[in-house]
Amino acid sequence: MSARIVFSPLKSRINFSKRAECLWALWKSGSLSYQMCRTLHVDTPPCIPTVTTSYVHGTSTISLLSCTVPQALQATVDRWPDREAVVFMKDGIRKTFAQFQQDVDQAAAGLLALGLKKGDKLGMWGPNIYEWILFQFATAKYGVVLVSVNPAYQLQEVEFALRKVQCNAVVCPTQFKTQKYYEMLKKICPEMETARQGIFKSARLPDMRMVVLTDSRQPGALHMDDVFQAGGSEELKELEALQKKLSCDDPINIQFTSGTTGNPKGATLSHHNIINNSYFIGRRVGFDWRPQVRVCVPVPLYHTFGAVGGGMCMAVHGVTLVFPSPGYDGRANLEAIEKERCTFVFGTPTMYIDMLGQYDQNKYDLSSLEAGIMAGSPCPAEVMKKAMNIMDIKELVIAYGTTENSPVTFIGFPRDNIELKTETVGCVAPHTEAKIINPVSGEVVRLGEPGELLVRGYCVMLEYYNDDAKTQEAIGKDRWYRTGDIASMDQFGYCRIEGRMKDMIIRGGENIYPAEIEQFLHKHPKVQEAQVVGVKDERMGEEVCACIKLKEGEDCTPEDIKAYCKGQIAHFKIPRYIVFVQEYPVTVTGKIQKNKLRAQMEKKLEL
Repeated sequence: MSARIVFSPLKSRINFSKRAECLWALWKSGSLSYQMCRTLHVDTPPCIPTVTTSYVHGTSTISLLSCTVPQALQATVDRWPDREAVVFMKDGIRKTFAQFQQDVDQAAAGLLALGLKKGDKLGMWGPNIYEWILFQFATAKYGVVLVSVNPAYQLQEVEFALRKVQCNAVVCPTQFKTQKYYEMLKKICPEMETARQGIFKSARLPDMRMVVLTDSRQPGALHMDDVFQAGGSEELKELEALQKKLSCDDPINIQFTSGTTGNPKGATLSHHNIINNSYFIGRRVGFDWRPQVRVCVPVPLYHTFGAVGGGMCMAVHGVTLVFPSPGYDGRANLEAIEKERCTFVFGTPTMYIDMLGQYDQNKYDLSSLEAGIMAGSPCPAEVMKKAMNIMDIKELVIAYGTTENSPVTFIGFPRDNIELKTETVGCVAPHTEAKIINPVSGEVVRLGEPGELLVRGYCVMLEYYNDDAKTQEAIGKDRWYRTGDIASMDQFGYCRIEGRMKDMIIRGGENIYPAEIEQFLHKHPKVQEAQVVGVKDERMGEEVCACIKLKEGEDCTPEDIKAYCKGQIAHFKIPRYIVFVQEYPVTVTGKIQKNKLRAQMEKKLEL
C-alpha cells in the first residue's frame, strides 16, 4: 500500500504539529521518499507499517534521562520511603527503600574510609544475596566501578577477570555450595595471610588491596561489619560532595561476557547506559502505571538481566524485588510468587521450562501474576505459549539484547498478539537504531530477509575494558555495534532472531538455523526441551544433531522424532543424529553452552 494512501485518511483525524504539517507537505510534493521514512514511534505498539527496509529508529516522546544511579535511587526513596525495595526470602531480609538507602550510605562511607576512590574497581563475586545489590548501589554512590564476577568462575577464570579489569577489592561469601571463594582468593593472593587490618599487596593481582567476606571472619579478610563501622560522619559528608561530581557518562559497571568462545571481555557500562535501559524496559512493560509491582527475580544479579532489569528497575521505577533463593531453584520461585504475591516474574527459557515442569495448580497459587519477561537465550514459541496458558501469565513478553547493549534493544508490548509474542523478540526499543546487513557486503538487506543485526544508540557500551582491539572489532567508527546474531525485521519494527552466526550449520552448502528446528521440536508432545547443534561430517561438512530432553515419564526413539519431522520440515533440516539427554551444559544464567554441547556430541557419536 502506498504510504500516501496510509497518510491520507489520518490527516483529517490527527491534530498535526507544525513539523508533521511540514512532513505532510513533503509527502504531497514527493520530496520525502520511502527511504527517508524509517523512524518508528514506539511509546505504544506501532499500528502503521512505516518500516520499508531493514533499518529502524525507535523514536519516543519521552526524553532520555541524564541522572546518575544514586540520583535515581534517591528520587525513588523520597517518593516511596516505606515501600519494600527488596525481599531475600531464604535469608529473611526485608528492606524498605528508606532502610535500603541508609545501608547504601553506610556501606559507601565504609568503602571510602577503607581507601577506595572514584574509578577504583570492586568485584562482586557470589550468588543472589543482599550484599550483592547493596554494593551495586554503594559503589555507584561515589563512582567506584562495580565489576560483576561470574559466581561459577574457577581459580584461573577469576584470576584472569580480576587482573584484566585491575580490581582493587572483592566482596564475596566465604563459600556457596561447592564454590570456595575465600580459599580460591587465598591461593591467588597468599599475601592475605599477613595482611594488616585486612589490607594487603598482591604479587599476582597488583591492584588488589582487600577482600570483604559477607558471612564469616577469616584471616586476612575484612568482614561486612568492618565496612559498616569504618565510615563515620566525616565520610558521609564527603560522599555528598563526591556525588555532585559524578557524570552520567562515567563508567559504573563492568559486565563480563560469557566467554564461551575465548577469554571473557569486560563490557564497560555507564550510568547513562543502565539508567535509561532500565527506564525504558520498565515503561514498555508498564512499571510506570501498574500499582505496587512485585517482581520475582530468579535470574542472577551478576548478569545484566538481574542487575539492570532487576536492580536498576527497582531504583528507577520503585518496584519491589523478591529473590526466592541465592542459587536457582524452580520450586522456590513458585513458592515466592505465591507467598509474596508477585505480579511479575523474570526468567530465562530454561527457568520457565523448569517452573512449568514443577508447577501444580492445586499446590501453587499464581493468581497474582500479571506479566513477566523471558530473555537471556532463544525463547521457543511453545515455551512462551505454555507459560502464558499454564501459568496464566497473559502479559508475558520476550526481551532481546546483549550485555554490550545494556542489555535490551528489542522487547514486546504486554498486549501484543500471540504471533508477535511467540514468533518475534519484540519491537525496537525507544531511542535505539537497528539495521540488518549482509555480513559480507555490509549493505542493508531487504525487509524480511535475514542478515546480521547491528545496533546503535545510547545503549551501546563505552568499551571492552582495556581491550581496544576487541572494542574496535565490535563497534565501528560510526558507533554501530555488531551483535553476531542472524535476524530479520518486519514493517512494524519487530525482529525475529534466526540464531547466532557462529551457531549456523552449513550442511552441503545449505544454511540451517538451529533455532528453527528447535522451535519445531518443542511442539512434539513428549519433548520438554530441544537443542540443535552442527557436528562435523566428512562428506557434508556438518550434519544436524538434535539433543532432546524428554518430559518426565515419557519414552521415545530417534525414529519417532524423525518420523515426526518428515513432511513437516525440509529434508535437509531433519536431524541425522538424535541424542536423548538428561541435561545440557549451561552458564549460570541458564544459557546453553553450544560449543560444549557440540564437543560432547562429537565425542559421544565418535565423529
